Amino acid sequence: MLHADAKARVSLAALDRFCRAVLQAAGADDATANAATRAMLHGTRLGVDSHGVRLLAHYVAGLTGGRINRAPQLCTLAGFGAVETLDADDGHGALAAYRGMERAIDLAGRFGIGAVAIRNTSHFGPAGAYALEAARQGFIGLAVCNSDSIVRLHDGATRFHGTNPISVAVPAPGQDPWLLDMATSAVPYNRVLLYRSLGTPLPDAVASDLGGIDTPDAAKAEMLAPLGGEFGFKGAGLAGLVEILSAVLTGMRLSVDIPSMQGPDFSTPRGMGAFVLAIRPEAFVARETFEAGMARYLEALRGSAVRENGTVMAPGDREWREAAQRDAHGVTLDPATLAAFAELAARYGVPLPRLDEKTPVDLPR
Repeated sequence: MLHADAKARVSLAALDRFCRAVLQAAGADDATANAATRAMLHGTRLGVDSHGVRLLAHYVAGLTGGRINRAPQLCTLAGFGAVETLDADDGHGALAAYRGMERAIDLAGRFGIGAVAIRNTSHFGPAGAYALEAARQGFIGLAVCNSDSIVRLHDGATRFHGTNPISVAVPAPGQDPWLLDMATSAVPYNRVLLYRSLGTPLPDAVASDLGGIDTPDAAKAEMLAPLGGEFGFKGAGLAGLVEILSAVLTGMRLSVDIPSMQGPDFSTPRGMGAFVLAIRPEAFVARETFEAGMARYLEALRGSAVRENGTVMAPGDREWREAAQRDAHGVTLDPATLAAFAELAARYGVPLPRLDEKTPVDLPR
């Protein structure tokens, strides 16, 4: 049995094995188990714990309840030049997003840009996982997806948008990619659930009670604030952009029409949409010019003057630093995730993950 102490520190490789085994035991086909695990491990490795392995129990509930198709048959519905529409057959969102980005990269390799609209998908976890696939192959990648309503509008007092994440990844010569991965809410809802598990107060002005009044108590948080605080109309506008690309452009459900991620209905597919884009830099400028520009930009950014006791970082710097630590030392799991893992291990007869310092970290990245 794992406990919330040093024994709860688990290697990434052990987490990878455990998640794959549980998903397969829950009936997921190999492609689904692989994609969902890759996405969760991306989140956990980079310190985006709200979208990491703590989602495993949620995904199992969707697979066993019928919300997520355990063996989907993804297919291309339409295509013209550099654009395609992919039907995910109500499969796991990570499988559809990875597959969509693969197609977008292929299209961008031929046309300079490739865009794939995704229909009939589900929760895809960390948006950065899919944008990063493009950057690792030398392309600029973008991934967005809307989700069920949990975020109020600026000065609003009811749930309207989902957290509607935006991620962009850009290759940088000789270093990890520039990686922006952000919710258009002040924080993602899974962060609220994580704070509940840890018993930690929320930061100011990130969540509201039923009346739209800000609260630091994660247990009382009923909706999230849009990104931007006093200027939250900017976050609401960005959420609207994601809504248009993910739902309107694909003919899928708006956030206000998507069944709740938290249930209680785990049998009905959610009818979500997503959108991914890949850009081949040398379609616009010589590769050497692009790489020199990125190198110069990042050098100037990281070398710029800072306020007293301040630090400037490029998007992704904190995450890559955290990834290096977790590659070397493993991950400490929060109490709610530990309890969920114990229940899943008992249900499916899968051994709980344990830290193995001798196991090399060799995960799909």
